[in-house]
Amino acid sequence: MLTDRPGQQLSVWLDAVRQDDLPSLHILAAGIDRDIDAVTAGLTLPWNSGAVEGHVNRIKMLKRQMYGRAGFGLLRKRVLLA
Repeated sequence: MLTDRPGQQLSVWLDAVRQDDLPSLHILAAGIDRDIDAVTAGLTLPWNSGAVEGHVNRIKMLKRQMYGRAGFGLLRKRVLLA
């Protein structure tokens, strides 16, 4: 489902999950139902936020390396120079 991007088939998959006897998947299906539009778009559209997530991950790594000893100014300089 994640590689072929058949977002239109998500409702069929969710119905099949609800009919099975797997409580943990029922919880997953309920979570997907809460934001079905976003999940369908994520499984259908070719765009993603992978590049943004990579930058956020890099900034968090730099922040962790400083162990909270430096303020925003130093973090900003490290992000801009890295």
